[in-house]
Amino acid sequence: MKKTEGIHHITAIVGHPQENTDFYAGILGLRLVKKTVNFDDPGTYHLYFGDDGGNPGTIITFFPWVNAYQGKIGGGQVGVTTYVVPVGALPFWEKRLEKFNIQFRKTERFGEVYLEFEDVHGLHLELVEREEGDRNNWTHGDVTPEVAIKGFGGAILLSTNPQSTRDTLEKVMGLEFIGEENDLLRFKSNGEIGNIIDVKKTSVERGQMGVGTVHHIAWRAKDDDDQLDWKQHVGTNGFLVTPVQDRNYFNAIYFREHGETLFEIATDPPGFAHDESYETMGQELKLPERYEMYRESLNQSLIPLEVRNLDK
Repeated sequence: MKKTEGIHHITAIVGHPQENTDFYAGILGLRLVKKTVNFDDPGTYHLYFGDDGGNPGTIITFFPWVNAYQGKIGGGQVGVTTYVVPVGALPFWEKRLEKFNIQFRKTERFGEVYLEFEDVHGLHLELVEREEGDRNNWTHGDVTPEVAIKGFGGAILLSTNPQSTRDTLEKVMGLEFIGEENDLLRFKSNGEIGNIIDVKKTSVERGQMGVGTVHHIAWRAKDDDDQLDWKQHVGTNGFLVTPVQDRNYFNAIYFREHGETLFEIATDPPGFAHDESYETMGQELKLPERYEMYRESLNQSLIPLEVRNLDK
């Protein structure tokens, strides 16, 4: 049976790109590892934030649509994106959220303490301490590797058909059911990060895509050959799967599970340093070859943004 290592990336829709960058880089301390455009809508940015190397399991990506309508979080979506921090780091993050006037609440589930809060555009986020996962060797402002976000802890999925979503996670993606608490089912993959998925047991009315909502969740494939195996595997299980899409930094296939969440399976390679060096990732606008002819006009039309140190 095929088994994914866990989450590769999560992609969401947000508002103003500078507000988005200030929140995820300036406040959360993530690294902007790639500044490019939406390959299907090149007039819009596609921004990638992750750990120092932009490793799979750490990457949150955004389509910033200024003045777009606010979405509604609901069934067929990631309801909460979970980030994992080093053991002992939550007190730092409580003080940091307070410093930037971000309201949060502490909750507990499955024996773990979480800090729950929203980003500037309404995405639901949470932080949890875990031993697993490599240290993020990125420093930005007051966020140092000792407390920095290591990557995804996982996600909470909201489904219009929870049993079908459970079946897909277990029988198609190869996650293991490990527990049940209140209205949540918990599943785990083999990876060290991005490996814990909670699914709300009760059906949730379908959400509406827009600012402040997750567009899709992507799972890891080891390489192109593994991804083709996944494509056959998913198709054999009765899902309509897209052809392989070249996203420059990974290849992608997509299908919608029967709880209506859009799933992607993305390759770990080639990663984000193949068109920029490790040291310069995220500094320049990178375009796929087919859009290079539009670079000048895109530089004029895209809203300027910069990674700012908000702790100065």
